[in-house]
Formats: sequence, structure tokens, C-alpha cells
Amino acid sequence: MSLLLTRERQSRIAERLGAEGQVRAGALAAEFGVSEDTIRRDLREMAAEGLCRRVYGGAVPAAPVGGTLQERRREEAPRKARLGERLACTILPGSSLFVDAGSTNLCLAAALPADAGLTVVTNAPDIAALLLSRGGFEIVLVGGRVDPRCGACLGATALRDLERFRFDDAVLGACGLDAGAGLTAHLLEEAEFKAAVATRARRILAAATNDKIGTAAAYCVLPASRLSRVALEADCPAALVDALKAAGIDVLRADPCDPAPIPVSLRRARAPTPA
Repeated sequence: MSLLLTRERQSRIAERLGAEGQVRAGALAAEFGVSEDTIRRDLREMAAEGLCRRVYGGAVPAAPVGGTLQERRREEAPRKARLGERLACTILPGSSLFVDAGSTNLCLAAALPADAGLTVVTNAPDIAALLLSRGGFEIVLVGGRVDPRCGACLGATALRDLERFRFDDAVLGACGLDAGAGLTAHLLEEAEFKAAVATRARRILAAATNDKIGTAAAYCVLPASRLSRVALEADCPAALVDALKAAGIDVLRADPCDPAPIPVSLRRARAPTPA
């Protein structure tokens, strides 16, 4: 088949992916009258261009790649605040808690009750600083090299520090979350660290905005079935919610965003916007 026809087919696959959230190789092969090998080759080429992520039997949209951590804090801040509040209220008093790096998890840290006797371990300096400014928490910062892309301590030192802990709950940041692809990350070291955290936690939690759901990033962290609970936005599409529930996850819905005010503690922690 000519290059032109291949590009036309891939364009239609991309449109289908955007409309339906996932595609299956067998169904596409039947629709276009080509072999499944041809469709798999199309998906490989599209994945190499960052247009999708391959999963078993097909593909899902590629997870969004955000800007700097400071930029991500300003994006959809009220929605992230709602998600953080919804998940924070499920943390039991006296818990040992790991909080992963990320702008949504920063909102969760801002919403944690300061009088609940929580021990919070984190690899994110900004989360540790926020909790320290609020008072009332036992805080442990996992050390190592801070990766400027995600604002987290990663690498051998962070993994070695992690070996000392066991957690009641671990709140992992999700670059992408899909019932089939699981929880995924953009960076290899980030995925390695998140996976190591998951082995040390009784329950694994996550909160994610709509643009992350039904997508996959480059590196696998864990299958969706390993997640205990996720907090999603009030208007997350029902089909994506149902797929996560079918994987055995306790799915929580955040309150509708009207919008909610950003917690005062979080406003203090945010860097001022340059003039």
C-alpha cells in the first residue's frame, strides 16, 4: 500500500483514538481490509511519533506531557484542589503515608489534616516544605538527586533511602492511567521509583485529572489492578470510570468544580508568577 494510503489510514486511526479513547487492532484490520500485522505496524509508527501508546491488542492516547512543575501548579488548579481534598479525607488518623511528587499531590498535601498524627514520607522537596510550613506532621524527605522535570528525588540514593520504610498508604503521581495500560510515567527513573514505593505500601492511591485518564506514558509503573483507590474529577467520562471500577479499583469522584478556592497553605507555597 502506498505511503499516502498508509498516512490516510493512520490519520483515521488517530481520529478514532481521539473519539473513542482506545482502538483494537483486530477491529481496525477488519474495518480497513488489511492484516492485523499492517495495523500493528501503523500503531508502532504512530507510537514512535508520540501519537499513541501501544497496549495489548491495540493502543490508547499518549499521556500529556506537561511543562515545568511551576507551570503545572497553575494549570487546572481548582480541579486539582478538589481532587486533593477528596483523596485526603480518606487517609486514616495515625497513618504512615508516602506522597509522591506532582502538582495534584501538592494539593493533597495542602488538604491533609494537621491534627491527625500523620507521618508523611515524600521524595518531593516542595511537598516537604509545604507540610513543614503547616506544622503538625512528622515529615521525612527521601534524598538524592532532584530531577527538575518532575521535582522529585530519584536515582540510587532515593531508592536506598526507601528501603527503610513501610507505608499504610502510598499516593502515587500518575502521568497516565488506563484500565489496560495501568499507571504509567514519562521518565524511566521515575517509573522505577514509583514501582519500588508500591512494594512497600499496604494500599496504593492516586488522583488524576481527566486528561490523564485513558492514556499511557512511556514507562509502566504497575497494573491498574494494583491500585486500591483513585480520585477522579466529577465529569470524568463514565466509560473510563467503569473500566477502572472493573479492574477492582475503588473510584471516588471529586466534588464538581465551581471552582473551589485553592487552600491558603498551597497559595503560600506557590512561587509568584513572573511579571
